[in-house]
Parts: sequence; structure tokens; C-alpha cells
Amino acid sequence: MKRTLYESDHEAFRESFRKFVEVEIAPHDEQWNRDSIVPREVFAKAGKNGFLGMDVPDEYGGGGVKDFRFNAVIIEELMRAGCGGSGLGLTLHNDICMPYFLTYANEEQKKRWLPGIVSGDLITAIAMTEPGIGSDLASMSTTARREGDHYVVNGAKTFITNGINADVVITAVKTDPTQKHKGMSLLVLERGMEGFERGRNLDKLGQHAQDTAELSFTDVRVPVANLLGESEGQGFTQLVTKLPQERLSIAVAGVAAAEAALTWTLEYVKERKAFGQPIGSFQNSKFVLAEIATEIDLAWHYVDDCIRALNADELTAVDASKAKYWCTELQGRVVDRCLQLHGGYGYMNEYPIAKAYADARITRIYGGTTEIMKEVIGRSLGL
Repeated sequence: MKRTLYESDHEAFRESFRKFVEVEIAPHDEQWNRDSIVPREVFAKAGKNGFLGMDVPDEYGGGGVKDFRFNAVIIEELMRAGCGGSGLGLTLHNDICMPYFLTYANEEQKKRWLPGIVSGDLITAIAMTEPGIGSDLASMSTTARREGDHYVVNGAKTFITNGINADVVITAVKTDPTQKHKGMSLLVLERGMEGFERGRNLDKLGQHAQDTAELSFTDVRVPVANLLGESEGQGFTQLVTKLPQERLSIAVAGVAAAEAALTWTLEYVKERKAFGQPIGSFQNSKFVLAEIATEIDLAWHYVDDCIRALNADELTAVDASKAKYWCTELQGRVVDRCLQLHGGYGYMNEYPIAKAYADARITRIYGGTTEIMKEVIGRSLGL
């Protein structure tokens, strides 16, 4: 069934970004996976070409168009090219971090940070997870004690995407350690602040091109002017409000990755022969791929409706959780079944399906595990 989500402007944007990926990302993807990091200049090149901050008002240098369909195009093209790891920093920057600055930053903060974020000179990250707490954010131990015009921040974060490259890090802290959810606030920590240290670039199963780091804070003095929101204690509400877009972004990536795996596998089974005929002609291959194609089609239409709802400010936490849970589980099933159809060659890293298999495993964990998504959905049922 034909998708009707996109208009001519989005397809023109797609053509431009596809060329950007072909020139600036895909030829270097293998090297960046070996290096475990994408060079900072990639963000600057993306910014120069209009691929960062599409929804940022033009007075701060952005595109001035609030339309998540442009974000979705970027995700789809990165996955189509098999460059999800290399592009994850860009999508985190656009889809996950940008909304916090647009919604919660005051005018002074927007003038200070948004132009650099849009140009790619300031790379963003968000630091929520801590060692040992996983999804239980309310139990975080990173504290921010107010001393005059500064907060003194102590603690540690882990699994931080863009952790090595980031210049401005939205950091969840406890401004009132006696409270759980109501004691949380968001502070922006900046590169170069004394006591703000980055640990090792974590060695992961997949997504190797994406720098993922541990961050530590030892008596870091952060100006009160770096608090996001009008007052302390709003952090948990701010996070909950922005999580639906984050989860939708991950859902889009999940379906797009599944579709890419299907495309590669269709090409393979038409060329690869066994017992004197293409392996795609065997009934098992046909049935497996028919199931995959159907599930992907169904998922796209639900995701497209979620994108429409987000654009209308109507996307609920429950619907976003359904999308994130279903689409990432679909991604895992699809890449596994597609790898099986590649046989032994599917286990070879020279084939894109092998990298896609390793890259897919984390998507059921970050942004909220499948189990947390089911918990959100279950509560909506009155359970």
C-alpha cells in the first residue's frame, strides 16, 4: 500500500540528503566504525547543508519549519544506506536534544546556544542514565547543589550518545535529593567546565561508529543561567514530555532498518543459487519474505499516523510506546530472519546484514526498554 505521508518538499529534501549521505557519510562509514567515532566536521557539513535544526526559527539560523517529516526522511535515508551508527549522532541532535532547547530554553539561552547547534559547531547530548539505575531515573544520584549564582554538580552518567563529541550536554540532576521525581532538574553542562570529565569511548556490540561515553562530574560549577525551565524541579516532567518524540524517532529507524534489510535480502536471494536455482524461488524464502514485507507495510502506516499526530501536537506517550516497542522488535525479527536467508555469508561483516544484525540489538533497550514500553501501555489499560 502506497504511503501518503510525504509531499514534494519532503521528497526534494530526501534527494538532497541522499546525495549528502552518498558523498559525506557512506564512503567513510567503515573507517568510522573502526575509529568508534564520527569526526566533528560531519556535523558542521550537515549544518551547512541545512540538515540540522530544520524546526528551529530562522532568527536563530534554523529552517523555520516545524515538521517532523523532514526528520523522518533523514532517518530513513541513513538506514537505507546502512549507516545507522554513523548517523545516530545527527538524529539524536535533531530529534532528541533539539526539542529541549526549543521548548525549555529562555531567550538568552536560545541566542547563546541555538545558532551553534544549527550550524553543527555545538554538538548536543542528553545525559540521563547512571551506572546501576537503568530505567529508574527517579533514583539518580547526580546532584546539583546551589551556591549563589552557580550549581555545584557531582555524579556520573553512562551510555551517553555523542558523549565524546558533545559540547552542550542536557544533564538530569537532583536539585533536591530529598525528593524523587519532583527533585529532578535539567542543567546544560558545557565542554571545558572544570571537573567535567569524559571517560572511555565504550566498546559496544554494535553501532560502532557512534561515540558512546561515560561522563563524570566532580564539583563542576554550572551557572544558574544554564538551568532549563523556569524553576527547579521540572526535570522529570520535561523528560516525560519529550520522550514520545524520542521514541517515535527510534520507531522510524526500526522500520527503516527492517526495510533496508529486506531490500538487501531480496537482491541476495535472487542472485544466490542452490540446487540449481535461486534460493528466492524456494517456498520457505517466499513465505519468510512475504511475512516480512507485510509486517513492514503495516508498521509504516502506524508510524506515519504517529508522525501526523506529532506534527499536530497530539502524539501520546502510549501511542509512541506502542510504536517504539513494536517497530524495534520488528527490526530485530527482520534482520535475524534476513541474515538466516543469507546463510553463512550473512555472518560475514562484509555483508551489510551482519552489521545491521549487531546494530539492531540495542534499539530494544535505549529510549526505554521494550518492557518499559509494555508497562506504559499496560497502565493505559487500567492495569
